[in-house]
Amino acid sequence: MRALCWHGTDDLRVDSVPRPSLVNPKDAVVRVTASTACGSDLHIVDGYVPTMREGDVLGHEFVGEVAETGEAVEGVEAGQRVVVPSFIGCGACAYCQDDLWSLCDNTNPNAEMQEPILGDSTAGIYGYTHAFGGYAGSHAEYIRVPHADENCFEVPDELDDTQALFASDAWPTGYMGADFCDIEDGDTVAVWGCGGVGLMAQHSASLMGAEQVIGIDRFPERLNAAREHAGAETIDYTEVDSVVKRLDAMTGGRGPDACIDAVGMEAHGTGVTHAYDRAKQQFGLHTDRGEALRQAMVACRKGGTLSILGVYGLMDKFPIGVLINKGITVRTAQQHGQRYVPDLLDLAVEGEMDPSYLATHEFALEDGPEAYRMFREKEDGMIRPVFRP
Repeated sequence: MRALCWHGTDDLRVDSVPRPSLVNPKDAVVRVTASTACGSDLHIVDGYVPTMREGDVLGHEFVGEVAETGEAVEGVEAGQRVVVPSFIGCGACAYCQDDLWSLCDNTNPNAEMQEPILGDSTAGIYGYTHAFGGYAGSHAEYIRVPHADENCFEVPDELDDTQALFASDAWPTGYMGADFCDIEDGDTVAVWGCGGVGLMAQHSASLMGAEQVIGIDRFPERLNAAREHAGAETIDYTEVDSVVKRLDAMTGGRGPDACIDAVGMEAHGTGVTHAYDRAKQQFGLHTDRGEALRQAMVACRKGGTLSILGVYGLMDKFPIGVLINKGITVRTAQQHGQRYVPDLLDLAVEGEMDPSYLATHEFALEDGPEAYRMFREKEDGMIRPVFRP
């Protein structure tokens, strides 16, 4: 079968690879009908996430049709249309039982690669390095899904593949970020980043009762999407002297009740601090450009909440004193998709949210390298590329 594979930093190729087969009786094999690229995939392509191996298949957001199931699978059957969360849960460990699915104890066979850095290990994830399990990704014609009963969610007939696709990762991640904020009626929520996750966080915050939602970015098409689809006010950070001061002005000098970072380690910015971050990152002295996260910490009101969704590694100049002295609560995690997917599909059926506008461009797998280039450069108004194998 065909798959989009990693062959080194900024080197993607479409290869012929073996079709996946059932390895465990709880497995399913899914024929991928749509897959999308995530901003965190760019960290791999740009060389900031180690433990990739040549020929690894990329991608972790997908929807498809079940092709076959193992003999121990009970609730999933061939022919079903399903969406699958990016992090793999076993359903049986204490973390899965507590709905902390991305912390599953049993689905990362390479836990020893994470433990020296994290002190523990996360769940496995499709197409995201061998430190996260070495699972083949979704930019392919077929994909193996372990623990199918826990990880395959049937797509309602009312939804098309594009509507369901983003329930795999971008949508539950953004929704979780808003959920972390314990939003009350009348709150102000500021979201750094108007990509897929940031837009979902903004829309979710509005649904949860926020009176004022503010999206921060620099690309006109993303800022337009925030206004038109998420109902947010917006800030183009390249057009203001200080994002923090602008937020103060928009909130009567108080600051947002909650701030959500949906940007991560390759944040863009302006000024001396951003130049410093870029220089250290390019020389391999740290992995992160922390402009967005630092702004969110400083902007958040006293006693507020900081929700971190962006992917980070090793950051220099992390102003922890801001959190301590302002009494800010920090909530963060990789997405617990299995907790949220059923409710999100219901919201889509009811017409409360439709994330399909994130899919701005469609590609065949053969065009994957060009699609990722355009995605990185935010070319032609791209928010998310979708691959149709």
